[in-house]
Amino acid sequence: MRDARAAADAVAAATGVASHDVAIVLGSGWVDAVSDLDQVGGDVPLASLPGFAAPTAVGHGASLRSLRAGDVKVLAFTGRSHFYESRDVDLVAHAVRTAAAAGCRAVVLTSASGGIADELAPGDIVLISDHVNLTGESPLVGANFVDLTDLYSARLREICRDIDPALPSAVYAGYWGPNYETPAEIRAYKTLGADIVGMSTVLEAIAAHAAGMEVLGISLVTNRAAGLGGRLDHAEVLETAAASVERMRALLIQLLPRLSPAT
Repeated sequence: MRDARAAADAVAAATGVASHDVAIVLGSGWVDAVSDLDQVGGDVPLASLPGFAAPTAVGHGASLRSLRAGDVKVLAFTGRSHFYESRDVDLVAHAVRTAAAAGCRAVVLTSASGGIADELAPGDIVLISDHVNLTGESPLVGANFVDLTDLYSARLREICRDIDPALPSAVYAGYWGPNYETPAEIRAYKTLGADIVGMSTVLEAIAAHAAGMEVLGISLVTNRAAGLGGRLDHAEVLETAAASVERMRALLIQLLPRLSPAT
């Protein structure tokens, strides 16, 4: 397992901030949603930190930022390492484990997703209430039996709904990628109870929960899933995210200052 403590110490040295309160992982198209927050120092290349690699997916950044949201110190990852990039589960989980070692008691995992539920359309922002892990992997090793019943924090979802009562909940299907799903797979995932599908989040969420952090998952529906709309194209994902960035920004600017640890 990568050394999260060494990485957290490197984060503190690079940012000049001894500890942070909340982490946020910015998925495809989400980087601009935190652009209005005050930043301490400059961007820190992820590849310069112990155990990290630069994300390769288009629409993802490759740096870490220390931000201020009111009194809350936010550790922002402008991109993530996906499972499909390396098939290295430990690398996928390293960011959230580093955040926990850096003092973060909550993490916001943002993403782009395909809509499966009939009522979801491109441009909708949804709160993840549960997931179906289709990767066949776990970031946990050994006899480490972690209860995932309350993996996605109901408390943090309620804070989001206090900001925007119209935000729906959704079950996220975490697909392995990088190919998109087939229409038959999407029909199967709907039968399993999934409302949206994407290629991230689930492995990070498990690792963060095991590390003691509250987990909030927020996903932007950027397209209808395979067989439910037109052909799938990553350019469409980024176009929908760009068109939706003001709503994403408005939510995060109000949300992050309120993410103090539960008492």
